Amino acid sequence: MLPFLMLIGLLAGALHAQSPIDQQVEAAIKSAQPAVVHLWAPWCSNCQAELKSGGWTKIITENPQVRFYFVSIWNDGKDGRAMLNKFGIADQPNVTILADPGPRRGENKIKQFAGLPLSWIPTTWIY
Repeated sequence: MLPFLMLIGLLAGALHAQSPIDQQVEAAIKSAQPAVVHLWAPWCSNCQAELKSGGWTKIITENPQVRFYFVSIWNDGKDGRAMLNKFGIADQPNVTILADPGPRRGENKIKQFAGLPLSWIPTTWIY
């Protein structure tokens, strides 16, 4: 029975291959350099409020040794760079802007990112 369950697990993993974005973030968080992964979307009012407060800009500027990954989620593959640029985040040397290609709407939208559950944005992970 155990080999059968292991086979099922392997097949499930093969069917749910990670996106290149997941892989890039997972590689970054495994490095020795501190990393902050911020999952957000430009259409999200809570995400907009965080940006408007200037908190992200200040934290990024004051911590040049930390890599910040802004990953746009549930945004139909768009990275939200225009909004991040508006708040002085997009051009910071320690910021990487990414977009998950997964769909935003319905049952097929991603519910997991980089191996962790995803049910709400904004979400911030610190490594």
